[in-house]
Amino acid sequence: MKNEDQSYLYLILFHVVLGAMGFLLPFTAKIYGYSIFIFGVYYIIKKQNRNNEALIAAAYVVGSEVFLRMTGGNPLYEISKYGVMVFILIGMYYSGFSKGAVPYWIFLLLLVPSVVISAFVLNFDTDIRKAIAFNISGPLCLGLASLYTFRRKIALEEINRILLSMGLPIITCMVYLTFYTPNVQEVITGTESNFQTSGGYGPNQVATVLGLGMFIFFSRVILDSKTKFQIILNLIIALNITYRGMLTFSRGGMITGFLMIVLLLVFLYFKSNFGGRVKLNYIIVLLVFALFTTWTYTSFQTGGLINKRYSNQDAAGRVKQSQFTGREDVAQNEINTFLKNPIFGVGVGKGAEVREDETGIKVLSHDEITRMLAEHGSLGIVALLILFFTPLVLYLENKFNMFLVCFVAFWFLTINHAAMRTAAPAFVYSLSLLNVQLGFPRKKRVGEEERI
Repeated sequence: MKNEDQSYLYLILFHVVLGAMGFLLPFTAKIYGYSIFIFGVYYIIKKQNRNNEALIAAAYVVGSEVFLRMTGGNPLYEISKYGVMVFILIGMYYSGFSKGAVPYWIFLLLLVPSVVISAFVLNFDTDIRKAIAFNISGPLCLGLASLYTFRRKIALEEINRILLSMGLPIITCMVYLTFYTPNVQEVITGTESNFQTSGGYGPNQVATVLGLGMFIFFSRVILDSKTKFQIILNLIIALNITYRGMLTFSRGGMITGFLMIVLLLVFLYFKSNFGGRVKLNYIIVLLVFALFTTWTYTSFQTGGLINKRYSNQDAAGRVKQSQFTGREDVAQNEINTFLKNPIFGVGVGKGAEVREDETGIKVLSHDEITRMLAEHGSLGIVALLILFFTPLVLYLENKFNMFLVCFVAFWFLTINHAAMRTAAPAFVYSLSLLNVQLGFPRKKRVGEEERI
């Protein structure tokens, strides 16, 4: 076995062991959680962010967030978003940020009016600080990370390293889920999202991070496996993550991950020459066969219920009336709230209170787009347009960034079914703004953004 294969295997096995220990010795999850943030700060400062260590550390936090939440390893529930922001700020201290990132300064300023409004309109018995922080931490994390990544030149090798950093703790999560539910046939009795196969935690968030992990390791099979050993190892990891993700019975995250893989393959296919397309044809056949085998095995393990879940049927095979488990009602309520308050919205965190007053049901939004409309009004529309169109403009400047469309798709689809409950959509979106280069840019090139 080559040294690079051995090092990679040890890295994977270390995170496998972490997952097992998280289940067998629960207190280790808290040690792991605290260590990530302490070591992350030390790592960036020691390296002085010469090779974007801030992004590597932030990516690791993003990948570990759901695992730490389900095991109680997070010092604070929302700390991952704040951890990303702290790492990015340290990175800015050493490496600056783009002078041209005006769209994201505007985006951050557009959030302010509704934050001010919420301080006056939230119910008397509401913890104003927590209500605002819960809803604004995601957009704030996105805006701050985007200031750092906007047009920052980075090598393709570094992007793959950042994605690996995000993917490693997802392996830990996958292993923990395997220990948590070793016999899935005992706990799967219907087609609803399953908390037992999700580590006792929210299936939506678990499926989101597993779908992202599925994409990361499939992309490594295609782009960053230097030997046959690494190809096999990455494929095994990707298929295991896929299997565990499907067992959550939460569809949004897995469909998003699958779509990202398709977008990456389409991009590579059209950008490759004839020889490259021939190789890609073999890879596509391999991936299709592997995914089909995984689906078949999952169907067997669930007694065919996974087929019914993705066909929007209940256990008896009857088609469900709603494809979105009632989330469309919440989205419609937020659209109505926007129409009544079209300028500045009702204020950050007030949307849930308005909904409870009108329907008698307390339920949080799963759709960041309609939440932005309801709570930020027309300013929210402008903010969303900035987020959607800026990466597309950057794509016209640098069509080599094979990950850009994948990252934007992940952000857009994730905020439609899981809002910004986790740091993943915010951070992954910011990665779409990087200026990916084939090699490391040693000298400043014409047109390169000046950095403060």
